[in-house]
Amino acid sequence: MAGPVSLQSLKTRGDGRLPGLLGLEILDETRRDAIHGRLAVREELLAPNGFLHAATVVGLLDTLSGYGTMANLPEGANGFTTVELKSNFLGTAREGALVGIARPQHIGRSTQVWDAEAVRESDGKRVALFRCTQMILWPQAS
Repeated sequence: MAGPVSLQSLKTRGDGRLPGLLGLEILDETRRDAIHGRLAVREELLAPNGFLHAATVVGLLDTLSGYGTMANLPEGANGFTTVELKSNFLGTAREGALVGIARPQHIGRSTQVWDAEAVRESDGKRVALFRCTQMILWPQAS
């Protein structure tokens, strides 16, 4: 699956799964160097305290990083899995939308490292910084 991944395939890839439940929208064609997404803030995505739930933001940024990883899989790889992630929350949102962008920091044969950030669409204020490491999966020898 190395190389460009179509916008249409990503729009339907999350259907019936967490990205679809969150309402994640992919904003442009997935590129090897960046992927952009948008998430409308709605009541179901808030924590009991009325602020955006941290898991919502992680879901947005981990998904964008994962879709970017898909676009950068080495030839012959089976897939990938997240082995580590870290998030720093700098703000929140109660309404409107978040826009996220993920960019690769390391593209290797066994791992990829992605940095991502989420900002409020209304004012561009940064809500979260995110970094994850993806382990590349290879077919098992029989």
